[in-house]
Amino acid sequence: MIESTHSSRERDQVRAIRESGRTRVVIIGAGINGISTFRDLALQGVDVLLVDRGDFASGASSASSHMIHGGIRYLENGEFRLVRESVQERNGLLKIAPHYVKPLQTTIPIYSTFSGILSAPLRFLTHRSGKPKERGAFLIKVGLTIYDTFSRDGGVVPRHRFLGRKRSLAELPALDHEVKYTATYYDASMHDPERLALDVLQDGRSAHAGAVALNYVEAIGRTDDGVLLRDLETGSEFAVAADLVVNASGPWTDLTNDALGTSTRFMGGTKGSHIVLDHPQLLEATAGREIFFEHSDGRIVLIYPLKGRVLVGTTDIDADPREVPVCTEAEIDYFFELVHHVFPSIPVSRDQIVYTFSGIRPLPKHEDTAPGFVSRDYRVEVDRTASVPVVSLVGGKWTTFRALGESLSNTVLDLLGRQRTVSTAGLAIGGGKGFPRTTRARRTWIDQNLDGAGARAERLLTRYGTRAAEVWRFIADGEDAPLVGGDLSTRELAWMIDREDAARLQDIVLRRTSLAFTGDVDIDALEELADAMAPLLEWDAARRLAEIEDARTVLNERHGLDLPALPSHQNS
Repeated sequence: MIESTHSSRERDQVRAIRESGRTRVVIIGAGINGISTFRDLALQGVDVLLVDRGDFASGASSASSHMIHGGIRYLENGEFRLVRESVQERNGLLKIAPHYVKPLQTTIPIYSTFSGILSAPLRFLTHRSGKPKERGAFLIKVGLTIYDTFSRDGGVVPRHRFLGRKRSLAELPALDHEVKYTATYYDASMHDPERLALDVLQDGRSAHAGAVALNYVEAIGRTDDGVLLRDLETGSEFAVAADLVVNASGPWTDLTNDALGTSTRFMGGTKGSHIVLDHPQLLEATAGREIFFEHSDGRIVLIYPLKGRVLVGTTDIDADPREVPVCTEAEIDYFFELVHHVFPSIPVSRDQIVYTFSGIRPLPKHEDTAPGFVSRDYRVEVDRTASVPVVSLVGGKWTTFRALGESLSNTVLDLLGRQRTVSTAGLAIGGGKGFPRTTRARRTWIDQNLDGAGARAERLLTRYGTRAAEVWRFIADGEDAPLVGGDLSTRELAWMIDREDAARLQDIVLRRTSLAFTGDVDIDALEELADAMAPLLEWDAARRLAEIEDARTVLNERHGLDLPALPSHQNS
């Protein structure tokens, strides 16, 4: 793995912050919650430095189920405040980020009428796991009725509906014929979480000149007046003075605090894994909707059509943040079992898996509470014992990132003695501003802004939202050639490096594009991309080979691929 090459050029933004040596706030952790807080503080005119030892949105934020949801199951936990906030934020994101967040029809298969009525109150009160009891139609109806009262917001999403077996099977013929009912409601999909995170980040950068975000820069210690940082691209270390440090490193919050010299035991994250299948028959069986249900072990699971593939998840297993989470063979067997449970006539096999991923949820320490019942809410802890206070974020999830960022920013502003001047509520995110919402509007927008893009226009609009206009001007302003079958091009790659801070090969295949997710990466693609990136990032031959090997190792060991090593003569 590339930790530091010591031969790489120092990036301009790193040099600038190293030379200035000062900011007001340092945020450690560039997952979605750190990025959201960065954007919010930048909008208030606060000088803020965001750093992450990896790429932007490369940790827990990259391992989500690709959903923005109100959390119907949180009702069973008694977390009504969180459900209300979640559905409000979901409805808000459908409006302010329509390029990445879209309504998602979700169907629950139901096998009984009254099951779970006696056990539900006990689970609600104790939050402990005993023998799982299936939720019957009555309980689900009650839950969805309550959910609708939180969720409607003037009709942003339709009310839920119940169907009996006959009509359910007419809509979903491959569904298990033993179902008695289906319940269908709406949440929201998030097709490109990493790109949404980048969009939020770019908003923060453009809002204030004093807002700086650096990937591959690690916080390794505390100084008397700030933090000590290490640039993982060059190996150089430097100090930055600050009035306040925000620890938003998710499941690694305790480890980050340890590095800063303070022992905390806030976190108790659980691992969630997913597999991605190239399975046309299963894709067709979903009829474009997510299938969402509780399996026999009490876990909530989903089968979800996405990018022409089918996403299946998730698990909820206690995890150690010091270990790299991976999807295990046992978890894959579990996913196959649940697919068979819902669609018994559709076979699935390992050769249909094109990608796997796993992450650790940033949940609070939960002692004997069952993993599925651990609160998904968030809280803020403030340590004032040192000369520079440290604010630690505990918890948080994708759906509530905007509200969380505002709440955490309020804490920071109070500590700085500053007043809020701008709210992010209702404020369009990046390429969601002016995004065309109908087919006709989409065609008109493309004609007006992507003239000459041809077949690439739809892909650019999907990938960037209305930022595509700026991207296309950049592409058209130089010589361009297709890469990896035309999904990318040399000028668009240059954009991702120059404007989106892609610094490593894996940044491109895992986060700036969906090439890995959809199973469209092989060793030839890695070589082709590395060849195109090398002159842009001034890589020598050794660095080029190291990038290919590093990306190959990550894809094989963390994402279930089996890419071969380069021929030995290419490594000489």
